[in-house]
Amino acid sequence: MRMKALPTAALLALCVSGAHAADLLQVWQAARAHDPQMAVAEAARAAGATQREQARALWRPNLGFSGGVGQRTADTDIRGAQFSAPGMGTSNGVSFGTSVHSGTATQWAVNARQPLIHGERSAQSAQLDIAASAAEIGWQAAQQDVMLRTVQRYFDLVLAERKLALLRQQQTAVEHALAEAKERYALGDTPITDTHEATARARSLQAQVLAAESEWQLARNALADATGLGPDALQVLAPAADVAPPALQPLDEWIALALASNPQLRLQQAQAQAAQQEVKKFSAASSPTLDLVAQAGRDRLQGDGNFGAGSTTQKQHMIGLQLNVPLYTGGMRSAKLEEALRLEDKARAEVELTRQQVSQQTRAAWLALQTAQARVAALAEAVTASEARLAATRLGREVGDRTTLDLLNAENDADAARLAWLQARTETLQNRLRLQALAGQLDEAQLQSVNALLQH
Repeated sequence: MRMKALPTAALLALCVSGAHAADLLQVWQAARAHDPQMAVAEAARAAGATQREQARALWRPNLGFSGGVGQRTADTDIRGAQFSAPGMGTSNGVSFGTSVHSGTATQWAVNARQPLIHGERSAQSAQLDIAASAAEIGWQAAQQDVMLRTVQRYFDLVLAERKLALLRQQQTAVEHALAEAKERYALGDTPITDTHEATARARSLQAQVLAAESEWQLARNALADATGLGPDALQVLAPAADVAPPALQPLDEWIALALASNPQLRLQQAQAQAAQQEVKKFSAASSPTLDLVAQAGRDRLQGDGNFGAGSTTQKQHMIGLQLNVPLYTGGMRSAKLEEALRLEDKARAEVELTRQQVSQQTRAAWLALQTAQARVAALAEAVTASEARLAATRLGREVGDRTTLDLLNAENDADAARLAWLQARTETLQNRLRLQALAGQLDEAQLQSVNALLQH
């Protein structure tokens, strides 16, 4: 009985159904619509957009109306007054008295205020604009995170499927080898050790297949949960055999791009700008305020009193400037300023820390891509060599120069080389996307370019 090896092309097609397979772009689009993190980011982005309108509203005039009605009692007693009127001369020591008991009191007033100079409000307006920009950056960062996580889960499923397929292929080959060893032992052609070796390998592979099936189910369910797609619809595509990283710009250019556009760094910079505006809120220069104010109102009381029916009416109209200068706040303002200064120092330190981290991560991703092509090529050669060794071992097994164990080891080494080659290709594509994400350049167009490298 003779074991037959599947061609490499057939192995690359295992677990992939081209007619119904979901490509990377389709899976991402499903994840974008289903992933809770994207829903959170979209809501935060929409809320942040309203803060720009809030910033503009701080400098618009405020208009208010107040009114009231009720009962009021008022008594007025004026003595020693001077009275004069045309044709009546002037009288001194005049007394006046008015009285209304439980009369009807009505009042209304209209107030308008337009801020002209207001340091604290200027800082608050700037903070709202910064928060709106940060919400947009946060949405971009969340989209890149979800995209990278989706790609990771997609390729985890690719590798889990391929590993399971290769182990099942090995299991089939070992079962054939075991049957052949038993048959040849019965004929007296091979020693019993061949049968024991094949049996041990068969039981070991049985355990590995069970573990690989569990790993495959977990990977499939993780991608299904993230996308909302049914597990049966997740027939993923592996990277093509000729995947190669694109030509890379120099490292210095990538680092400069990352330091200018990395979303996490931009978020930290926005927080530092907001902290700077918080300092301005409590600075001495921001304490005085100047407003343009206008007011119109009327206060009326009418009813019966000690001197019969009576009424009083007061009307007022005013427009002008109002200056407010806080002289002493009990130390609260200076304490708030000190706190804001310390928080500003903290925000600046966090910006510098994030800058270093982004630079290091960009360098690591660039170097990984720089060496990826040589690594993928080396592993491709390893696959060719292992397949040649497998063919030679199979021939040697048939003529009696190699044992069953030698053949099983060659089968295992060839499958391990194929899996390592596939893993290197998936890591190359993922590192390419990570580098673009670090530089703030990851979007659907970049994902589409990677999707085009999958086997369709």
